[in-house]
Amino acid sequence: MAARFVTLVLSVLVARMGWATEYVVPAVDVAGFFASLPKDATYLSFSAAAEYTSATDIVLPERQLLVIDGKGCRLKLGPGSNGFTCAIADQKEAMRRAASRYVIRDFASITGGRKAIDLKATLGSVVSNCRLVGQTETAIDLRFCLMAQVENVLVTNPAQRGIVLRCGDWPGANTSNSQSNHTVLHQCRVYCAATTTAAFTVLNSGGVHLTDCISEGAQSDYDLFLSATTNGQEDHQANNPVVKAFALSNFHVEHFTRKGSLYINMPPKSSVDITNVYWNRKAGSPLIVYVCGQLNLSNIGWWASEFRIHTRAGTPKINVDACHSLLVIPEKTEGTVAGSLELVDPLPGHSVLKLDFVRTTRRSF
Repeated sequence: MAARFVTLVLSVLVARMGWATEYVVPAVDVAGFFASLPKDATYLSFSAAAEYTSATDIVLPERQLLVIDGKGCRLKLGPGSNGFTCAIADQKEAMRRAASRYVIRDFASITGGRKAIDLKATLGSVVSNCRLVGQTETAIDLRFCLMAQVENVLVTNPAQRGIVLRCGDWPGANTSNSQSNHTVLHQCRVYCAATTTAAFTVLNSGGVHLTDCISEGAQSDYDLFLSATTNGQEDHQANNPVVKAFALSNFHVEHFTRKGSLYINMPPKSSVDITNVYWNRKAGSPLIVYVCGQLNLSNIGWWASEFRIHTRAGTPKINVDACHSLLVIPEKTEGTVAGSLELVDPLPGHSVLKLDFVRTTRRSF
């Protein structure tokens, strides 16, 4: 009797105080369940079935923290679905919603849909331990996602782009007020389809780190597309005044690309650190397409004689430190070529290759 009374009291307290509650996502009408999610929900478990389906968007409500645990289930999305997504009307709403954060984890697979995960306006969100297969637009699209973490994620056969970090694109958003700054991508692999444009894309976002990742599969346009142009025109050097840094480390490339492996167009005063990259291939497109930015290459221990860095800028800013001897850029040019560096498709006014800001230190032989 006493035990029953205590249980009753605790139940009343939970109801009155609004304590956090765990809910199991039903096996039917996933989108409808999220649309009417109780306000006390902080942990959602996909444990009612081994396989779930959702024909439409799964719209996430505002929450200080909402954990979405796939419990190893398989989630199949309809062709028009954006997967786990947020609805943002304008920048005012985005600023308010930035107090929300989400943890999406442990899905054996999320298959189909336009996107699998489409987060907007969050601070400190995490996507972890998921396999995303066959999205027709983008597997993961992060807009105005500050300090997000994407870790242990496997992307397979994205029709267009694998993982994208960018600024908001709703009314009132721009390239300096709604960025995905200081987001980290760790131990992610993108297995490209023949139509993939870029495995990883980072647009107008600073302080991003991409570590211990892999790009492989069919030929894509790029492995990494890194740009900070405020108007989206890549025929000009990047001019975003608030993007200051990017870092890529321990990156493994296991396939060929159509246009180039790493595309870099960052502002002139932005530091781009590329360290310990291994390209498991020989001939093909350039390994780096350089447009602008302070490019620092270090600890690249493998470089074949036919590997090339293409620069569209006549006066590139490149530091080469502790890299393979074949990557060494000599002090003199031979027309538009200096060792591995070559001026190709120059920007207007950049027809002459100058090495004023190219330096090689700690040469490795």
